[in-house]
Amino acid sequence: MQYRTDRDNNQISILGYGCMRFTKNGSEIDLDKAERELMYAIRHGVNYLDTAYVYPGNEEAVGKILAKNHCREDIYLATKLPHYLIRSSAGAEKKFQEELRRLQTDYIDFYLMHMLNDVRTWEKLVGFGITEWIREKKEQGQIHRIGFSYHGNAGNFRALLDAYDWDFCQIQYNYLDEHTQAGREGLMYAAEKGIPVIIMEPLRGGRLVNNLSAEARDLISRSGYTPAELAFRWLWDQPQVTCVLSGMNSMEMVEENLRIADSARAGAFAQEQKELIEQVRQEIGRKMKVGCTGCGYCMPCPNKVDIPMAFHCYNVKYTEGRKSGMWEYLQSTAMRRETSSASQCIRCGKCEKHCPQGIPIREKLEEAVRELETPKYRLIKWAVKTFRIY
Repeated sequence: MQYRTDRDNNQISILGYGCMRFTKNGSEIDLDKAERELMYAIRHGVNYLDTAYVYPGNEEAVGKILAKNHCREDIYLATKLPHYLIRSSAGAEKKFQEELRRLQTDYIDFYLMHMLNDVRTWEKLVGFGITEWIREKKEQGQIHRIGFSYHGNAGNFRALLDAYDWDFCQIQYNYLDEHTQAGREGLMYAAEKGIPVIIMEPLRGGRLVNNLSAEARDLISRSGYTPAELAFRWLWDQPQVTCVLSGMNSMEMVEENLRIADSARAGAFAQEQKELIEQVRQEIGRKMKVGCTGCGYCMPCPNKVDIPMAFHCYNVKYTEGRKSGMWEYLQSTAMRRETSSASQCIRCGKCEKHCPQGIPIREKLEEAVRELETPKYRLIKWAVKTFRIY
């Protein structure tokens, strides 16, 4: 296992265990199976475990496994505060104490604001005393490091990093999201500030393994890599990446990821591998509806539309499936204090004057609205704003 350091020079395994995808029998987690897989990973060097309050049954399962195997002190435990479910620092305290009970521990190594996607939401939390609460938890030793997980664009990500003295952050990042979401721009900005970055969705929920076309699979297999190995090695080639989470739920997956993590090094990708990544991207891109590169020259939109994100999710719907595109669009545009839906476009045309790809942005945004803003989307967006679920 390879390790990288955080701000306190702690050695963090480059492979982290994302516990969200433990195997279930019906609605219940298969605890015996989860224990075998998780403990195998821990015994072979994985020391960063990630869970969250809203993952059903997940914190309890992790707590039982760690307590049974007496290995709490051997790992770094990360979980998340569902800030969208609280309205006061007392509410934060209640949720936090519940998490400690579930996890059978008296401290959290890495604590995240879950899905914190814009500064206005953070300012709302600050308004009811979250910074004082964090300071108190740190002084008591109950929280060791504070961070946030993020789904949104690079501009909002930079603003969030500047809004508080964060110890770490967590972003979605993979070779298809290099220039969407926080992207490489966000990764590099965090690195400049000395903030460790934890990566989620390195395989886009497994879709960079299971949803590849035959042509893309053939390109990868000729390289001698598996699809997962190519995606992981691309990430670990970047020294700014501290740890990559994988939602492992089979022993075969655990063993393969451990094998890759044992030999991956920053800066080891040769030009041949970089060209392969580009070829695979182009093959995936053949199904895309909009030739948007995510450069952001069209931004900012006067009416707050996140244009690159809208096109990204529109493309995801056709490259990875309807459910994937719809869910990502909902997270990125509606489940936030300041919405950025494509339907907010007022057709001013300012964006098209700056697009280096010559994309008819207004026309394509209308397509995105028809494809992505379903009645269900509009209902959820209304509920988020009406009940302030952000």
